[in-house]
Amino acid sequence: MQLPSDPAILLSYINTKLRNNYRSLDELCRELPADRTKIESKLSSIGYYYDKTRNRFIVKS
Repeated sequence: MQLPSDPAILLSYINTKLRNNYRSLDELCRELPADRTKIESKLSSIGYYYDKTRNRFIVKS
């Protein structure tokens, strides 16, 4: 499956998957498969980063 290309849709998609199906971003990337660096880069471009303790992307403060 190809991930959404729009950063806002990708954010929603990834956070939903993390909440419902995966314990970590690494696990999600292994299972899909997906490139973690590309995901983080695209979401960083709209001001989000992966918070390991919350297991989701959150807005940079």
